[in-house]
Order: sequence, then structure tokens, then C-alpha cells
Amino acid sequence: MSEKNGLPTGKHTLVEEGTEFKGTMSSSCPIVVMGKVEGDITGPVIHVTPSGVVSGVVKVKQLRSDGELAGEVEADTVEISGRVRDRTVIRARSLEVSLSTTKGGMQVVFGECELAVGDEPNKEAAVAAALTPPAPADAAKPAVAAKPGPAGADADDASKLRRPPPGTQPPPSPT
Repeated sequence: MSEKNGLPTGKHTLVEEGTEFKGTMSSSCPIVVMGKVEGDITGPVIHVTPSGVVSGVVKVKQLRSDGELAGEVEADTVEISGRVRDRTVIRARSLEVSLSTTKGGMQVVFGECELAVGDEPNKEAAVAAALTPPAPADAAKPAVAAKPGPAGADADDASKLRRPPPGTQPPPSPT
């Protein structure tokens, strides 16, 4: 899908300015809202233009709102530069908030709302990670096999041929 002036140019579902839709909307192509949509909305992408209003339960992969948003939103990526009404819940993996130009300057208006960004916390995984002792520093280093020693060398001699302790010079290699 390519874009022109921030709007999709290919196949898309369009709710034109002056149109009000109430009910359930599901689309397999991007949705552009220039009017008002109220209800359950699902699709891959939804773009709410500055004149658009979306209110209800929205489940999409990507949401871009330059207009007004209310209700419950679930998306992977959310970009907001418009208005978010009171009691709005936004759940997203990433959230980008941009300032919009108004008479008095630049602003984004958030009513009383709930934002949940990123993956949901997993209590069991967090507890398990906290209780797992840290690995010893030597365990993180790769093991180096001992070089074969001279005939008749014992295990103590072989251990001397391993890597020297950190901060020391390695023994000169026999040539």
C-alpha cells in the first residue's frame, strides 16, 4: 500500500467526511475514517484523519489517529497526534505521540485514559529469572582444549597448557 498525503492510494475502505457509521465494521484492506465510526472495528490498518472520529472497540495491526479517538484500542503500533477522550484504553506494542498544531500552539489532548505499551508482563518468568543464580564469570567463556603435552606429561602438566588467567601474557609458543 503506497500513500499520498498520508492516505492510502490503493484499495481501502473509506468513511467519507459527513458520514456516520454505527455497528460492526471489518475490512481486509486499510480503513480511512474522515467521518464518524462508532462500534466494533477490525482490520489491518486504520487511519483517522483530522476530521475523523472513532469510538468503540478497535482491533488492528496499526492505528494512526490525527482525529478523535475513544473506547478500547488494541494494536501493534499506535501513532497519535489528535485527541484521546476520557476513559479510553490503548494497548499497543509501540506508541508514538506527536504534537498537533492548534491556535494556542502545539498539543496532544489526552482525557482520563489507560495506556499499556509493550508486551504484557509475565509474572512467572520474572520470578524464575530473579531466582536463577547468575552464571559464574568463567562459565561465560568458551572452553579451550588443552594442547597435547610431551610424552609422559601428567594431568597437572596439561592444565598448565590451558589459557593463562586474564591480565597475564600467554607463554611464548614453541617454534
